[in-house]
This record gives sequence, C-alpha cells and structure tokens, in this order.
Amino acid sequence: MHRNVNSLIGSRMEGSDGEMGKVEEFYFDDRAWIIVYLIVKTGNWLSGRKVLISPHALIKGNDRTGIFPVNLTKEQIKNSPDIDTDLPVSRQQEVALHQYYPWQSYWGTGFYEGGIWGIVTPPAVEPSPPPVGDLHLRSTHAVTGYHIETTDGKLGHLRDFIVDDETWHIEYLVIEMHSWLTGKRVLIARMHIKEIKWATSKVLVDVTSKELEDARPYDESEFLHPETQDTVFDNELHSR
Repeated sequence: MHRNVNSLIGSRMEGSDGEMGKVEEFYFDDRAWIIVYLIVKTGNWLSGRKVLISPHALIKGNDRTGIFPVNLTKEQIKNSPDIDTDLPVSRQQEVALHQYYPWQSYWGTGFYEGGIWGIVTPPAVEPSPPPVGDLHLRSTHAVTGYHIETTDGKLGHLRDFIVDDETWHIEYLVIEMHSWLTGKRVLIARMHIKEIKWATSKVLVDVTSKELEDARPYDESEFLHPETQDTVFDNELHSR
C-alpha cells in the first residue's frame, strides 16, 4: 500500500513487550530512493533516546495506521549501539547496527539492481567505511521544502513523499508550485527526478510547468483511503 510520509510521523512503534516510542522522521538512500531507517524517539523507559530502526524489523501484513509493530524487545533496543541521530550517521555506525541486529544491509551491488528488503544477498566483505557521515543517507524532514525546478525554470517546493510500505521505495514526490495561488499539489514519479542539487537545496525534474499545471491535483484525503488509491495514480506524472 502507498503511504505519504507526513502521515506516518508520530506513529507509535509497538514491540513484542509494549510501546517503544514514536516515529519522528525517516532516512532514505538518495541513490536508490528507498527508506532505510525509521528514527524513533523512545519513551521514558529509555529517557527519550532516539534510535534507528530498519524496515526489516517491521512485521509485514499488519495495518500500519497509527502504529508500527516490530519484532523487537525493549531489551534489544536498550542494548543496541548508541547512535546520535542529530549528527551525520557514519557507515561504521551502520555496520555496527547491522552486526547487532539480524538485518540485511542495504549497501552493496545487489540492492541497487532492484532487490527488496529480505532477499538481497550481502557482499562477502563490507565496503570500506568513509571517514565522515554517509553522504547518501538523507533525512526526509531535512529535504522537505527543497525547491523544485522544471525544465523551463519554474520553481515549486517538495512537500511530501509517497512510499510503498512493503518495499519502502519512495515512488512519488508531492510537489507544490509557489506560483499557483491555489497552492495546487501534484504527484510526480521518482523517474522524473533528473538531479538533486544538495548545496542549493534544489530538485531538478524533466517536466515543464505546463505539464504540472495539467496534472491531476493531489488530494490527500482521497489518497488515504485504500479503496480510492488507484484513482489517485491514474493521471499523475508517471510517464510521457
């Protein structure tokens, strides 16, 4: 099922022995456009410490409206590597996290060839970790608000992400063109992202402002109902 990221913020994470905390944001890999971690702020039982939880830990097949069930205990999370999520996360820290938990690593050649969680064979030898934070690990919160630039130079803003909650791929961006007084929002498929200018907080897309203007408006209230989701994607910018 498709979900918009903003609607998932604040969702409770429930472990096998009770509530763990609440989801604050998500980290995604900007090469494959896939969610790789949920950032969860734990409750008083762990002094509000923030932890990284892989989608691997989520129990599939459950209704995730307002809750994320995971196959972890509080004791497991308490003893997990302590990573300061307010700082860049290094590959060394990620390796330690994936050595502690029985999670598949998302880096390596197989992952980027279209594999999904749980079936990708990890490389025999982990790649050498960089000396600083993983430059391809991005926060959905930090990227929200980036300028959107069309082929004819018109600017809008990135407002949200649409993800598939089974594979956790980011499938669409929700964008709003600031030149429209109505604040019209539309969906644009990931395939139309031409380049990300991280230094200038800008997303370049290979469509025109006219194509965006003609696209079907994105209605979040309609999108949130599973029985009407198919109609939401009938006229969005997914192909030429």
